[in-house]
Amino acid sequence: MSTETPPANTAQVKEKISQIRELPLALRWVPATVTVLLMMMTLDYLFNWGLLTFVTGLETQFYYAVVALLLPLVFLLWPMRSSQQEQPIPLYDYLLSAATLIVGGYFVYNAVPILERGWAFAAPDIAIYFSYAYWLLIIEAARRAGGLPIAIIAGLFSLYPLVADIVPGPIQAFPSSLSETAMYHTMSTESIMGVPLQAFAGLVIGFLVFGVVLQKSGGGKFFINLAFALLGHVRGGPAKVSIFSSGLMGSMSGSVISNVLTTGVLSIPAMRRIGMSRSFAGGVEACASTGGVLMPPVMGATAFVMAMFLDIPYAAVALAAVIPSILYFLGLFIQIDAYAARNDIKGLPAIELPSIKQTLKEGWYFIFVFGLLVWMLLVMQREAVAPFYATALLLVLNQLSKHNRWGWKDVTETLSSAAKLFAELIAILAGVGMLVGALSMTGLSGTIANDFINIAGGSVPLLLIMGAVTSFVLGIGMTVTAAYIFLAVALAPALIQGGGLDPMAVHMFILYWGMLSFITPPVALGAFAAATVAGARPMETGLQAMRLGSVIYFIPFLFVLNPALIMQGEPLMIVAVFIQAVIGIVLFASAMQGYLMGVGRLGYGALQEMVIRALVLIAGLLLALPGGGMVPLSQWELIGLAAAALLPGVALARLSQRHHQRSLTANA
Repeated sequence: MSTETPPANTAQVKEKISQIRELPLALRWVPATVTVLLMMMTLDYLFNWGLLTFVTGLETQFYYAVVALLLPLVFLLWPMRSSQQEQPIPLYDYLLSAATLIVGGYFVYNAVPILERGWAFAAPDIAIYFSYAYWLLIIEAARRAGGLPIAIIAGLFSLYPLVADIVPGPIQAFPSSLSETAMYHTMSTESIMGVPLQAFAGLVIGFLVFGVVLQKSGGGKFFINLAFALLGHVRGGPAKVSIFSSGLMGSMSGSVISNVLTTGVLSIPAMRRIGMSRSFAGGVEACASTGGVLMPPVMGATAFVMAMFLDIPYAAVALAAVIPSILYFLGLFIQIDAYAARNDIKGLPAIELPSIKQTLKEGWYFIFVFGLLVWMLLVMQREAVAPFYATALLLVLNQLSKHNRWGWKDVTETLSSAAKLFAELIAILAGVGMLVGALSMTGLSGTIANDFINIAGGSVPLLLIMGAVTSFVLGIGMTVTAAYIFLAVALAPALIQGGGLDPMAVHMFILYWGMLSFITPPVALGAFAAATVAGARPMETGLQAMRLGSVIYFIPFLFVLNPALIMQGEPLMIVAVFIQAVIGIVLFASAMQGYLMGVGRLGYGALQEMVIRALVLIAGLLLALPGGGMVPLSQWELIGLAAAALLPGVALARLSQRHHQRSLTANA
């Protein structure tokens, strides 16, 4: 089978979805130049070279410089309205871009007096006017790059300090004037220049560059070929390829949509060839791509922000995500295998698949570079600089390889792609930073946790359900990062203080539930993107994705109830809980498709099948559930109840199979 690079129009489809317009020929050098300047600044700041101290000598000055460099790009790349995407850039967008550069440059130039003279609380009039301008420009940039919901939420929250004394009840706080609010948003380290932006400047830039270079140097093609070589021939092979390749691709793009459009153009047609329906193929790809963003070692941007919020190394977040991501992909794999077995769907002929030996010979260095990255993250604990070393090694090895060697065109395309990613993220993070700043300025961030606890009546399960629903709803209208940041400030302290829950588990819980909107109708952006590739009905694909990814709806509850599933605890406890969860997930996923390995089909006839599948499903849930704590049953009691449901279910399945076989024999 030929697994060449995805068609050229994939890049155009991505830009269509993200609404990026094409720059005129005279300006196409701008994004690449911005990336080069950003890299020079970032490397000088992180490695302390001392070559660009006029912008990197002070931490806040570096943050201002990052925003000043990237934000003007937003007004050039994203039109005011999506309908203008194909039109030339209007004059007002050039003026807005120039104004953003001038205003941003003002804050870079004045970074020292802002810090030394406390301009966040008392600034000159000219600085206040520049603050008003920056405030408005950032909200508009967030609207263009992140969508209207983010702009509305960030905009309204940024105004909250003005009316904090007249809002009702629990969210009432001390008010501030318009000028005080503007100064705080733009010149304190708690708002625009707060944790989200600090995470971006200190951690995210390097990993995004690594991901873009990995993809542009042929890493995507290598991982897809490797997946086809390893799994393409087994039953339901192309669907399993989708899981494997999307899990690895997530480490490159950090974006569900990018994942779908990169791996889906190959895996979805291959799934269709072996007899899977359009909606099922689209659902598989949507689920696999969603899980890819939660897969270590390089997760989406939200994981880096999480590390900053928890004040822990990013490696600790990546390590905590290992078991939940394994359980998610295992559940997906088992569902696909069960579906293929039940419907007798074979793999692709071996002759059509790439050779493992040849694939590894051409791209072994991609695995080597990943190994270096993991070693530097987990062993050396050098997460800020690890992606830069990995990228440098990748570039050297890539140029020594005759298969994926770059020319100048590849260099400029890579730099331009990186600039678009950077600009989109900086607009969203700067906008959402004001949301955090408003809560900080009014003092609400310290009291809102108690208000949530009071609303829930001190009930931890109710707090968790509130958290899940709120994360999901916010995930519908906002990016995952934006939804996570809001809840990390507002809800996470309530779950940690009021529920006595593990901080890492709580923050991971919020992240997982924020991701669910990608596969859950009515929004299901990941599923709808996959439906476009598959030529399927969007809502039908969304429902298939929801069913296939069903295990992700309760995995967050498992690791909140028992932090051993996020590597918190004694090694023996972690192993025991993991094994039990694996068995539970296998049973749950098998019941969802009506086929259990070693047993076969779970019943014939609607009533029989419903009863048997229900028994196996209950057994799976009971086994996966950790005993003790908030769960009123011990581990052994749960195992006993699971066995009491599973054994009759298996026995009934065997009886049903024998009866069906006898019926077939009699009819023959």
